[in-house]
Amino acid sequence: MSQPNFSIEFFPPKTPEGAEKLRVTRARLAALKPAYFSVTFGAGGTTQKGTLDTVLEMRAEGLSAAPHLSCVAGSEASIRAILQEYKDNDIHRIVALRGDIPSGYGAGGAFAHANHLVEFIRKETGDWFWIDVAAYPEMHPQSRTPQEDLANFCRKANAGANAAITQYFYNADAYFRFVDAANKSGVQIPIVPGIMPITNYTQLMRFSDMCGAEIPRWIRLKLASFGDDSASIKAFGQDVVTRLCEQLLEGGAPGLHFYSMNQSEAVTQIWQQLI
Repeated sequence: MSQPNFSIEFFPPKTPEGAEKLRVTRARLAALKPAYFSVTFGAGGTTQKGTLDTVLEMRAEGLSAAPHLSCVAGSEASIRAILQEYKDNDIHRIVALRGDIPSGYGAGGAFAHANHLVEFIRKETGDWFWIDVAAYPEMHPQSRTPQEDLANFCRKANAGANAAITQYFYNADAYFRFVDAANKSGVQIPIVPGIMPITNYTQLMRFSDMCGAEIPRWIRLKLASFGDDSASIKAFGQDVVTRLCEQLLEGGAPGLHFYSMNQSEAVTQIWQQLI
């Protein structure tokens, strides 16, 4: 088995203070030598410039960086222009997503689903980009059935994706069952588990409610029992997530993609226990 690749995700800072904080964070995380960093992209292109600026700054520091590209509300012309800008800056990796649909947003845009975006990228740029897509081991919250969700994933993979990154989860069986189902459907691209460190109970519950990630009952109850004891929450979270990562790697996961939330401590602690 090849050595697993670890990668780390950031979101674009919105303020000068946030930008400086991210510089410090990524300097610490760059010391771990991840395969690459990714930078998220707001729905409807709201943070396109922030994504590009962050990626270019990271590349100037000698870091490998992949921008997220969301197609919600995008036209072919606007997506073509973004792709050209990334090509002009010698960026070769993209995370292609439909993106979150803004509240009150109806039908519109040239790309209804991520597979249409992947097809367009391949049509416009050939093999210039390595394309990662999203996967949902516990089912996308807008899918009606697991079968429908798997079919959606297969369409993205078959449209020309090179690999997939999953939504975070805390049940390793969900990941392995999803990979097995994808393989049986003919999809053989690497499916990399997304890992969310646990550092804040309230924040984790809010994120999970929004994205449909399940927090196992025993984890929820244990976290709730700590109240405002942030040190105990972080210690427990580190143990839980580190064990999850160990299970995934032992089971053959091709790597791990850490959702850093622009913080370095939790990712560093988990990473150091794995290597």
